[in-house]
Amino acid sequence: MHELGVVFTIIKTLEDVGKENNVSHIESVTIQLGEVSGVVPDLLKDAWKWAAAKHEITDGCEMLIETLPAVTFCEDCESEYETVAHGKTCPNCGSEHTYLLRGNEFMIKEISAT
Repeated sequence: MHELGVVFTIIKTLEDVGKENNVSHIESVTIQLGEVSGVVPDLLKDAWKWAAAKHEITDGCEMLIETLPAVTFCEDCESEYETVAHGKTCPNCGSEHTYLLRGNEFMIKEISAT
């Protein structure tokens, strides 16, 4: 379960931001999570509940997750399509000359602090 490692990285980032901004407690953090990022939202939230309680700055902090859809681009017909529904093969022309445009992101979007 690599979600726990991801959570530790988020907490470290929040601690650093807190120190830089003289913040003693983070109330919520909003994460943007790509649909094909490889991170499982439910596991991430479970790991967050456990780990956040162990750090003063994040104790009681809520994690909000925004899912970003995965979109693939076809180089042959120059169309974009939903990655999860169609995979690597373009549903418009059948080409496999495609690449992921977005959907593998993992970013902290917003931090709400007191």
